[in-house]
Amino acid sequence: MELTAEKLKELSQLPTGNIADSNTHSPRQGVMHSSIKPIDPSSHVLGRAVTARCYPGDNLALHQAMYAAKAGDVLVLDCHGYTEAGHFGDIMALACKVRGIAGVIIDGSCRDSQDIKALGLPVFVKAFNPSGTVKKSLGEVNVPVICGGVEVRPGDIVAGDCDGVVVVRRENEDEVFAKALAKFDKEQHIVEQLKAGMTTLEIYGFNELIDRLKTL
Repeated sequence: MELTAEKLKELSQLPTGNIADSNTHSPRQGVMHSSIKPIDPSSHVLGRAVTARCYPGDNLALHQAMYAAKAGDVLVLDCHGYTEAGHFGDIMALACKVRGIAGVIIDGSCRDSQDIKALGLPVFVKAFNPSGTVKKSLGEVNVPVICGGVEVRPGDIVAGDCDGVVVVRRENEDEVFAKALAKFDKEQHIVEQLKAGMTTLEIYGFNELIDRLKTL
C-alpha cells in the first residue's frame, strides 16, 4: 500500500480501536502496552516505522534513527522501557519536525514535554524524566524491535491516538485497513441509528442475548 496524501487522509480518520479490532493476525491485536501514551492527547499519527534499538539511558541511537527516516515516517524507539533518563527532548523534536517525520514512539521516557507539545509533533512515551542521557553506544537502526511489548519491524504501519498505539504488519495491512474502514462506516450508521432513538440493545441484538443468558 502506498501511503499517498489521499490514502493517509482516509486512514487517519480511523480510531485506533477500529484498527485494533481488525488486526486479528497480530498477537494482542498489535496494541502496545497501555503505559505508552501521547504527550498531547489530541495527537494522531499514522505512518511507516523506522526502528531503533537503543541502550537504556543513551540516546545516540535516537539521533541515528532521526536521520535514517524520511518525511512521513514514524520513529519507533526501543529504549527497553527505561524511564530514568529523558531520551528525547525539544531540540530533537524540532529536528524531527524540520525533517517532516510524522511522529515518535518511545518505549522509555522523554523530557521537555511542554515544549514538544507546543511544537505539535506527535510523541508517545512511557514516562517523563528531566534527567540527561549519555552518548556512548551505537544503536541498531531499522531492525525488528520490541516497543510496548509489541514487535515492530521496519516498514510496518504504526497508528497512534489518545487511546494508544497499534502496529499493523506490512503483509497484512491491506486486509486490516479494509476491515477497519468498513467497521468505521458501519459505526457511522450506528451513530445515526442512536440519534434516531434506537438503543444499543436493539442495534446489537443484546436483548436476545440477555434473554438467552437468563435461561442458563
